[in-house]
Amino acid sequence: MAAPSSSGWENPVSPETSAGLGAVTKARSNKLRSRHVTMITLGGIIGASLFVGSGNVIRTVGPAAVLSYLLGGLLVFLAMRMLGEMAASRPAIGSFMEYARVGLGDWAAYLVGWLYWYFWVGVLAYEAVLGGETMHTWFPVIPSWGWSLILLAVFVGTNVISVRTFGEVEFWLASIKVLAIVVFLGAGILFALGLWPQATFAVPNLWEHGGFAPNGIGVAFTGVALVIFSYFGTEIAVMASAESVDPAKGIRQATSTIIWRILLFFVGSVLVIVTVVPWDELPAPTDVANAPFTVALSRFGIPGADVIMQLVIFTAVISVLNSGLYSASRMFSALADKGFAPKVVARRSRNGVPVMALLASTIGGLIATLVNFLTPGSGIFDFIMNSAGLVALFVYVFIALTQLRLRQRMTPEEVAALKLKMWLHPWLNIFLIVAIAAVVVVMLTTESGRSQVWTSLIATGVLLVFWPLVRRNLRARRLDRESVAPVTGSANEGVGND
Repeated sequence: MAAPSSSGWENPVSPETSAGLGAVTKARSNKLRSRHVTMITLGGIIGASLFVGSGNVIRTVGPAAVLSYLLGGLLVFLAMRMLGEMAASRPAIGSFMEYARVGLGDWAAYLVGWLYWYFWVGVLAYEAVLGGETMHTWFPVIPSWGWSLILLAVFVGTNVISVRTFGEVEFWLASIKVLAIVVFLGAGILFALGLWPQATFAVPNLWEHGGFAPNGIGVAFTGVALVIFSYFGTEIAVMASAESVDPAKGIRQATSTIIWRILLFFVGSVLVIVTVVPWDELPAPTDVANAPFTVALSRFGIPGADVIMQLVIFTAVISVLNSGLYSASRMFSALADKGFAPKVVARRSRNGVPVMALLASTIGGLIATLVNFLTPGSGIFDFIMNSAGLVALFVYVFIALTQLRLRQRMTPEEVAALKLKMWLHPWLNIFLIVAIAAVVVVMLTTESGRSQVWTSLIATGVLLVFWPLVRRNLRARRLDRESVAPVTGSANEGVGND
């Protein structure tokens, strides 16, 4: 559907809006296919945070960790539905950053775009370090930092060729993750019901070890703060859909199916773990051998469970590395397209790949990676990791506010014509914002949570310091456009700015 004329919306996939984006639309063969989008949608959010990090949540909350994942998934589902409403009608590379620009103004797009890019630079460093250490355990001849650099180089290569190559690599990596989860769930259900060889009925494990919520039901709500970041990355499917053959279809598919993906992969996996293994018998997940999935697999009597999970988790690591490079480069390029980053970053190859943005993002991740190896224990790497901690929550708040503002600008006819519509508007928007505020309050009650809150606020403060300079550059850029084309200049350029 056409965007409402009163919204100030510029077609985000037009050459006027996104410099060089025509290179993407020219070559249909370089676009993502439906199967790529489908598998990115299915496996994009399955990472080491689920395979390993779920152990910390279970040890803190007990079997009620299932509720923590369910509640956290509900917040993500609402945010994705709001994003889906905007994206289905207006597919955009940069997605929520572009919508924030139109709905809330340049300041919101600048802030959320840079924070998102900064988050993924931190993720790139984390996954490169984790992947390098894993490879070093298998092939100790090359040091961990050497493997980290090799992994970064390999996936820069897959991303720089074309978006189609990125999609193909991610298709197979995500397929392995999805297959592993499905097999785990199938075997886990049989084991819990006593239908697995030498297994007994294990469902009572949900309440026999101190109760379903041994540390109190309130801790389950505290656990939401721990699990919310496991879900971050769902928006990648929406960004990738904008570069697919049928963007609107891909976006509707990505946002409409997220609820059962959350229920199956996250809630289902955690439910199986706390059923198969008594929660108080799970060791601290210090490595792959102690990961909850590994412990559960060992109960099935499967030989080499630790090796199997090590391979699966490594696949998850390099998958996130691959998709992280994609997300960071697309957001950085979108920032440059709008004047929030140096213009050179927006340059694209003939295949439509934002090469300069990709290389710049890689350099950012490379610096953070080298900091970890060159200055271990200095706290610099920990600061980079922690200071991106609130980005997921910031993004969800901006999505809720943006969708609220854009819907207010629509006429009743335009609302009725929406292909994908948010329910109970605006009440669910308000609920999401209040719930996220509650999560931040909960984070302030723990030492690690406080660290993430304050370091994230410092990173945000640094961005705000530079905002006046960026705003001045935006105004100069618009004045130059008006002087070149005073008659045909877009009246929409100044809408919702500052």
